[in-house]
Amino acid sequence: MPLLDFAIFDADNHYYEAEDAFIRHLEPAMHKRCMQWAEIDGRKRLLVGGTVNRFIPNPTFDPVARPGCLDEYFQGKNPGGQSIREAFGELEPIHREYRDRDARLEVMDEQGVHGAFFFPTLGVGMEEALSADPEAVVAAFRAFNRWLHEDWGFAYQERIFAAPYLTLVDPLAAVEELEWVLAHDARVIVMRPAPVRTPERNRSPADPVYEPFWARVNEAGISVAFHGGDSGYGRYWADWGEGGSVQSFRNSPFTSIVGGTRAPFDLLAALLSQGLFERFPNLRMASVEMGSNWVPWLIQSLRRAHGINPKAFSEDPVATLRRHVWISPFHEDDVDLLKDLLGAENLLMGSDWPHAEGLARPTDTLRELGGFSETEIRQVMRDNAEALVERRPS
Repeated sequence: MPLLDFAIFDADNHYYEAEDAFIRHLEPAMHKRCMQWAEIDGRKRLLVGGTVNRFIPNPTFDPVARPGCLDEYFQGKNPGGQSIREAFGELEPIHREYRDRDARLEVMDEQGVHGAFFFPTLGVGMEEALSADPEAVVAAFRAFNRWLHEDWGFAYQERIFAAPYLTLVDPLAAVEELEWVLAHDARVIVMRPAPVRTPERNRSPADPVYEPFWARVNEAGISVAFHGGDSGYGRYWADWGEGGSVQSFRNSPFTSIVGGTRAPFDLLAALLSQGLFERFPNLRMASVEMGSNWVPWLIQSLRRAHGINPKAFSEDPVATLRRHVWISPFHEDDVDLLKDLLGAENLLMGSDWPHAEGLARPTDTLRELGGFSETEIRQVMRDNAEALVERRPS
């Protein structure tokens, strides 16, 4: 791989949550409805809404997998047919840099990483687990965001940009939480790519009831990242006789095929067809850790819908997509095709470090960019994500 003459900006880094991430700032009266720890059969288990949660096999994260140990497995390079447990190999004691921001900066220096977006590991599975109790969702993520600000910071040394988690289950509470994270210098927020689920009904995030939230995002010019996790699509897998809940690293062949495509496709189809970007032209959104195999399908579908009913759109929806959305492909995806469809200016590199399914070294992204020019490589590996850090008020 060629050497880079610049430090990169990684659009997908992770921390491993402290055991009190959801608890430290949680109102005591909400513990039983939100998160608790319990010892069951000699093991420490996470209870969410009073039920053992299995989104992450070991939510204490100690021991934990080596970064990138499943790289080849998820590229489909498993000729020996290893089970995913075998592919993991030996687990390690948790490293300090997975939970300490100053230790992490030292590692970033060694990796040649100038800055990065930081996303939850456990947290991206918790909204679905609490979806039957909107008040608990709001309380849990309010507490989580205070922990995140305390332990990591939303713009620590202008290098670690930890994204607070925003939920729309309560429209008024969403605006209040947004105001709090803006006041504490958040540069990017993270949301789940899913309908807004409440016991009464489900809504699209583009529903008019959320206009005050999107108006404030639009005005503030903060970027929004939709990150893969539990988007609630396990209920659709159940319709096909496949489970019904999302558990990390427990995919069947069927869920491996369909699991990573529906959520981002459906989300952006909804936002584009329901006019969110027309109403709020300053929105900037990133799709992170959801791959890009769905993008050609989305573009084909948008073109067809526009051709059938051009008056339903204010402009070509593909042009809207290119103006408002950035994509971080999986490292096994066809990035040359993605560049042809969207342009290098709409691509983000995301290593998923230090996750097992990510890259051992963030700069390994270079191996996928052989067909990119030097200018395009810098766009993908630094400039595009770095620009999203800047708030651009309307």
